[in-house]
Formats: sequence, structure tokens, C-alpha cells
Amino acid sequence: MFFKFFKNISLICFILCSCSNRDTSNMASAQDFILASYKINEGKKEILQMQGLDVDNLSADLLENSSDVIEETDILNIEVYHPKRVDLINSIKSISKENGFAVLDGKIFFPDLGYFEVANLSLKEAKEKIQKRFQDEIKDIEIFISFKEKKPKKVEVAGIVTSEVFIDSKTRIFDILIKVKLPSNANLFKSYILRDNAFLSVDFYKLLKEGDMSQNIYVKNGDKIYIAESSSSKVYVLGEVCRQGYIEIPDGKISLKEAIAKVGGILYTADKSLIQVFRANVQDPKIYHLNWKYITELPNSCLNLIEGDIVYVSSTIISDWNKFITQILPTISLVDSAYRGFKNMGIIIDGG
Repeated sequence: MFFKFFKNISLICFILCSCSNRDTSNMASAQDFILASYKINEGKKEILQMQGLDVDNLSADLLENSSDVIEETDILNIEVYHPKRVDLINSIKSISKENGFAVLDGKIFFPDLGYFEVANLSLKEAKEKIQKRFQDEIKDIEIFISFKEKKPKKVEVAGIVTSEVFIDSKTRIFDILIKVKLPSNANLFKSYILRDNAFLSVDFYKLLKEGDMSQNIYVKNGDKIYIAESSSSKVYVLGEVCRQGYIEIPDGKISLKEAIAKVGGILYTADKSLIQVFRANVQDPKIYHLNWKYITELPNSCLNLIEGDIVYVSSTIISDWNKFITQILPTISLVDSAYRGFKNMGIIIDGG
């Protein structure tokens, strides 16, 4: 409670001090807003980079199917064929039928031939290794090998959906999302995959809404998939509009026109030439100055808002800072990301 109060006081102090000495380095035009919107249209990775995060491209290897390999505790089914050694055929068939060939300490055991190291080999590699060893003793023998029981593999799903999903080498992220019945209110932008504690920049929006199969990576044992709730990303529309407040943006972006429509539109008391977008939750914070007449002539794809943006529709040039403070503080004080962004812009000074 004290921290929120302190943040509010800090914001008030800065705004009052900045009325007469305002830094213009963060001011930006409509053209700048359009250029930023084009960048936003490129997807999640670009938005995260705008926010100052170091995000790598998805490796092409993530889209390559890796064949199952033999692992500890797997049980193999092995059969042999030889034109004369019926005794050997029946002996190995009996072992496979009863218990199978269990992988212990990375090895399987054959009567008379001893142990074979098979850990981390594909079935094809294991077959070739075993067959070569047999052929040193018995000519014209043929080996057939398959999994009788495979060590179970799974991924964990957390967030608004909680589940464990068993997978195989052919399972992709799209398959997982279908199995867990992804809710319609899931925040696709904030959802992510962790593999070995590393973030994979899979764009769930591109995959599910645009059908971009370059995002449909294979999942691996131990992957953690987090499905965020819709309320974890918001933009704020304040000032001379019908219903001031926040709008959830589960897709990571929303057009300025759509955002204003969602709050009931602009009041007749507004000066439509004085629309400002505070973009604070990025590495290079900006305040965009826009004119509604200009906005209405542009397509939505040129007018993107992202998480943490604050749209302020003025009745006049912001000279009545007390009114501005009264309107904006109750909203931004609830959101740490917006607070941090305003601090980055110099709109909040807290002595830290």
C-alpha cells in the first residue's frame, strides 16, 4: 500500500514540475506511430525486442523430427530369422513374448552372447549393431527389433490450463494445444514454452490465428508450456471517452480505432486533434501525437497498440495537469509495467 501511494506522489510531483520544463525527446508523430505499427505486425519476437528483450529466432532444428532413441528402462521386442537355427528363433521369441529385452544401465542381455550397449541408439542403429555381432557367430541371420514398452515422455501445461500431456517423437506444439482444449480467452501473446529453462519464442498468435506452420515446433520431454490468461495484457483508454478504463488484448496488439470503439467512442467534448498514445513499456519510450481525422483514413494495421499503451483523448492541450492526474492515476497505479515505463520516460521520478 505504501509503495503504491509513494508511486502516485512521485508521479504527481514530476508532472507538476514538468509543466514548465517538458522534455520533448520522447515526442513522436503519426508517421512514427505508423512505422512502429508495421514493426508490431511482424509478430511477437519484434514486439518483445521493442520492449528491450533479447529474443532469438526459432532454430530450424526445432522443426525437424528426431527419431525415438533407446533409453533406460525401455523394453525391446526382438525377433530373429535363420533358415536352420529354429532353436535360436524360438529362444529369442520366448524372451520377447514373456518380458522383452529390458534396457538396464544402457544395455540389453542376450543368452550366450552377453551384453549389448544400446542406449541412445535408434532402432535401426541397434539392429545393425546386434546383427553384426550375431553374424560373427552365425551367418545368414536377420534381426528384427521394435519397442515393446517405451519410457513415457510428457510435457507440463500450466496457467489457465493445467495438465500433463504424454508425447512421442511426432508430437508438435499444435497437437498439445488441441489436446488441452485451449480456452478462447487465452492470451496468445503472453503464452510461451520453456525448454531446459530457456525461452522459446514461439508465436502462438501466428500459429493459431494465421496458420503459420513455421511456429509449429516439435515438443520434447520435459517442456513446460505456460498458457496466460487474457487479463495479463492490457491497454488503457482515458480522457474524453465514454467509458475510461482498460482493454484486454490477448493477441498482443489491438488497433487504436478498435480500442476507442470498445470504450464507447469519443465524447463530443473532446478535441479530436489531440489524441496521445503514451508508449512507456518499451526500450525507447514515446508519446505519439495523433489526429482523429488522420486516423480514420488509415487501415487498422497501421494503428497498432501494444501491452501497456495508454491512450489519452484530450479536451484541450494538456495544460490542466490536475485533471490529467485525476484521470490517469487510478488506472496506472494498478499496473507495475505502466509505472516502470513512465519511469523510463522520465514522467516518474522516485529517487531510485
